[in-house]
Amino acid sequence: MNEKLKSELIPLTKWNDFHIWPTIGGLRHLVANAKRKKFERVVVRANGRVLIDEKAFMEWAKSQEACKK
Repeated sequence: MNEKLKSELIPLTKWNDFHIWPTIGGLRHLVANAKRKKFERVVVRANGRVLIDEKAFMEWAKSQEACKK
């Protein structure tokens, strides 16, 4: 992965325009269960919109893989 990934805020509904995983439904599940899944730092809420911090998501995904080992 690119370690110099810029932090971009992507609207939840547009996530799959940029990434194939997770699906919008899967992402909504993560947002709904953010505290339990340790996903809070990935979610940005602004003016009623849910945005995903791309860099924080990639860091979260890496940390989840490390938890499985």
